[in-house]
Amino acid sequence: MAAQSAATLHGDGTLEAPAQTPKAGTASATTTRAETYNPALAPLGAHLRAVLAPSGESTNAEFTVSGLLPNRGYAVQANVNSCGGFPDAEGPHYQNRIDPAVTPAATGMAPSTDPQYANPNNEVWLDVRTDASGSGTSRATVPFVFTDRGPGSIVVGDATQTGTGPGQAGKGGARIACLTLSAVQPKGVEPRGS
Repeated sequence: MAAQSAATLHGDGTLEAPAQTPKAGTASATTTRAETYNPALAPLGAHLRAVLAPSGESTNAEFTVSGLLPNRGYAVQANVNSCGGFPDAEGPHYQNRIDPAVTPAATGMAPSTDPQYANPNNEVWLDVRTDASGSGTSRATVPFVFTDRGPGSIVVGDATQTGTGPGQAGKGGARIACLTLSAVQPKGVEPRGS
């Protein structure tokens, strides 16, 4: 995939309560750009920012937070759908090579836990550790770019880091916050779906 056709994805928002709680399996028409599902761990008013930018045949990702709990780790991954008003609306983790065992949320989501697919070279993992003020930054580089499909959100989990062992690979705990991503296409390139 050529870097000139790759999209930059970004999200920037302050955590708010979900605008509504739709039924499982349906998307919300009135979601916020950043929402918390657990204000005790992801406080209202905390700020989340993500940039996933192509660089040649790779993508450099950066995730910055402020206002989260101090001196704490958070498991963070990119997910397929945008924030949808309730945990699991974001669907499974975004994977460059999709695990055939993954099923969508509408059918009782079976996430990928196979380390062959659920790993930091096939998914986007941005686990972050906050400082004494609740701020932190994480960075990762993945060996692929986003063109005709890409993640719709960054999801923060209650685990202190993403699991890596067999049967635990990719697990980040309960979903506590979500940041919707938007695509920014390079000049002269038509937008593609994500």
